[in-house]
Amino acid sequence: MKRAIIEGGRLLQGEVRISGAKNAALPELAASLLTAHELVLHRVPRVKDVETMLELLLELGGEVHVGEDVRIKMERVQGETREELFRAMRASVLVLGPQLARFGRGEILWPGGCSIGERPIDFHLRALEKMGAEIREENGRIKARARKLKGAKIRFPRITVTGTENIMMAASLARGETLIENPALEPEVKDLSRLLVKMGAGISWERDGLHIEGVDELKGAEHTVIPDRIEAGTFLVAGALAGGDVKISGCNPAHLKAVLGAAGEAGVEFESGEDWIRVKGGRDFLPLHIETREYPGFPTDMQAQMMVLLCFARGTSTVRDNIFPHRFRHGEELRKMGANIEIYPGKAIIKRVRKLRGTKVLATDLRASASLVIAGLVAQGRTVVEDIFHLKRGYEDFFQKLRNLGAEIKEE
Repeated sequence: MKRAIIEGGRLLQGEVRISGAKNAALPELAASLLTAHELVLHRVPRVKDVETMLELLLELGGEVHVGEDVRIKMERVQGETREELFRAMRASVLVLGPQLARFGRGEILWPGGCSIGERPIDFHLRALEKMGAEIREENGRIKARARKLKGAKIRFPRITVTGTENIMMAASLARGETLIENPALEPEVKDLSRLLVKMGAGISWERDGLHIEGVDELKGAEHTVIPDRIEAGTFLVAGALAGGDVKISGCNPAHLKAVLGAAGEAGVEFESGEDWIRVKGGRDFLPLHIETREYPGFPTDMQAQMMVLLCFARGTSTVRDNIFPHRFRHGEELRKMGANIEIYPGKAIIKRVRKLRGTKVLATDLRASASLVIAGLVAQGRTVVEDIFHLKRGYEDFFQKLRNLGAEIKEE
């Protein structure tokens, strides 16, 4: 496995440009299955999860061209796909709804991804059944059939991002209207809906939920992926802890209201404009109580990074994760570096320390990896982060961007 070696204490200074959002690009790539015409996507991040999705679409019979933009044409679907492609990422489930809606059949394996707790796809399957699909499991594969999906009223047991995206895509080609009463409101979900509208889908966001009026056929489209709010938030925390003066450009601060609000409460010094955030480093932080929620609440994908910052806050902080209550394995690794963190079911208590010490730590998931790299930037001495392949799944050129700001990091 690859590892990163970080020399702590280097000042971050300069400008970093944010890439397109992985969590927007993945469902938008899957949306290519809804049409026989070409889909052109700009600002697609070059990360491992995107590579996996493109391989999946290729094996399904698509024409895929990757250059400055990504061009996909899915005239037909053919053949079985390799098991490892489904096992590699959670977002592989997003090909089921589009396949089923357009071709009357779809097949996936139980998807994989980070080990951060239970993420059932039963919500997707029950919703598709309500729309008329017949679903069975056979030799570890989930097979779905439907002569023609029909609109239905859907209410998930709890809000689900990929569930909303999967049913939104499926409903775009279903007969009649589908209403999702409790849709996810994340910017990435809204971005997918904008793409689908460009393709000819009938989608409207109303007070009672998300309305999708099915059409007979969707056309091709051209679309630019929104900036990655989690990458922007990660560099915000890195700049606050290790920076002198860091400008985060090409982002959308409106998508980061909860993160910026928490940073402001903690005493982080920053200013923002329409598409940029400028943060100045410092260590005089105030303690916080953070609870992760569905958007527009504080994102679960930022709690690990924020926990590093709270290690230096003057007082006791708490972080409660209501989305993935078991997502605290990074806390155990931070303790190896000298952090004073107590972990309980669903929450962590963080008490102030004066310094972190470089040591060998293990990256356990995508965002945990980022938090440990940030900790290494401010730790005394050398930090070795093992299994950094997680980072490659969700951050484009992460280490190079940090090196451009002045960090001393090498991979081996």
